Amino acid sequence: MGLFQKSMDLPTADTALPGREQQVAVPEQHFVNGHPLVAPFPDNMQLAVFGMGCFWGAERRFWEKEGVYSTAAGYAAGITPNPSYEEVCSGHTGHNEVVLVVYNPAEVSYEALLERFWESHNPTEGMRQGNDMGTQYRSGIYTYSEEQLAQAKASEAVFQEKLKASGFGSITTEIQPVEAFYYAEHYHQQYLAKVPNGYCGLGGTGVCYS
Repeated sequence: MGLFQKSMDLPTADTALPGREQQVAVPEQHFVNGHPLVAPFPDNMQLAVFGMGCFWGAERRFWEKEGVYSTAAGYAAGITPNPSYEEVCSGHTGHNEVVLVVYNPAEVSYEALLERFWESHNPTEGMRQGNDMGTQYRSGIYTYSEEQLAQAKASEAVFQEKLKASGFGSITTEIQPVEAFYYAEHYHQQYLAKVPNGYCGLGGTGVCYS
């Protein structure tokens, strides 16, 4: 895309784009609920990160969930620091389009967020989600603690059995700790609230987690 030839393979540290030191500027407030978009968040909040295709639709799925305090579109699981959208789309950063979810564990459990994750997309498609093809559309769960990592892996086993019973193949979701989360450009934040008829290619399998 743009200046870059799109790659369907993840880069190495030697082949990834160099990126930059400066962080992208984003709005101070969430467009939908007015809560902070960037830390510090209230002390009782916890963080989660999910990749499930285009982050526009994925972010909406989570800001609609009761108990979610804030959400943000961004990039994670790659190599390039502070990448641009065009760089991520090229496939030469290693990053995935993801959603940062800030949630109150007293109101919504991490397992409930995992349930929404599994049911809101097809986690068996590899480097794509529907018609969206590329490394940035892969399915991923990126964790902030050993407890989250264990819960994510346990939920994968549960949903794999449900998918298998419904005729689907193996889950391709990558599950790993968060190394860094980079905010996406301001125009991506809460995009489908600003553009209600905007593109959303997100679609689940129809299989229920619970």
